[in-house]
Amino acid sequence: MSVQSIERAFALLRALAVGPVGVTDLAERVDLPKSTVARLLAALETEGAVAQVEIGGEYRLGEGLLDIAGATQPGRNLVATVRPHLLELTEYFGETAGLSIESERDVYYLDHVEAEGDVQVRSWTGETLPIHSVPSGLCIMAHWPSTKLDSYLAGPLESPTAYTLTDADAIRDRIGTIQSLGYAWGYEEGVDGINSVAAPIVLADGSVEAAVHVHGPAFRFPNPDRTHDLGVRVIATAESIAEHLND
Repeated sequence: MSVQSIERAFALLRALAVGPVGVTDLAERVDLPKSTVARLLAALETEGAVAQVEIGGEYRLGEGLLDIAGATQPGRNLVATVRPHLLELTEYFGETAGLSIESERDVYYLDHVEAEGDVQVRSWTGETLPIHSVPSGLCIMAHWPSTKLDSYLAGPLESPTAYTLTDADAIRDRIGTIQSLGYAWGYEEGVDGINSVAAPIVLADGSVEAAVHVHGPAFRFPNPDRTHDLGVRVIATAESIAEHLND
């Protein structure tokens, strides 16, 4: 690859850092021919530096690039630390397990491990959802100081689905329950047809590093008789991750 190609590839990666983008829009942002952008994206995708959100759709930063970026801070590579735990959750639940962090008024999905099977939820790695609309976000909110929570709830509360809670008082009540239980369930609140359970990764100083979650198709997940047991299992995983991060 020539120096010019490397420079162009980095221009694409910087443009993708703000979120998923289609080939045409990406070409306009970096002021390059669409054919050149498509060729560079194909090469970057082969190396795992970028990935398509869905076939024929927008591109996002890939997991391979996240792993490399994390290596710049030895011992603090969150994705590398959490990945083995996500693999264990996926094997235990038979559903997709993921990791997310707070990003302004959203949660940003850092990583996912997808389960095998004919009907599975696609990976949401590299995408965002309103923080109040998903269990991982609500778990993070449950550890916010009251002033931060008040400020957030005073702002616009998006509704990704018909089931999303957008009433401030109802969200406060929900957060109170999460604080008592230590985990949260969400039923088609962030994405239609997907249910999810999450727990926060709380460090020794009381700060929340991220949240770990498991999600699956609403028609089979969860078994209603096991919701508490499954929640407790996710808490155990989050606590184990926190122990590794605190070392």
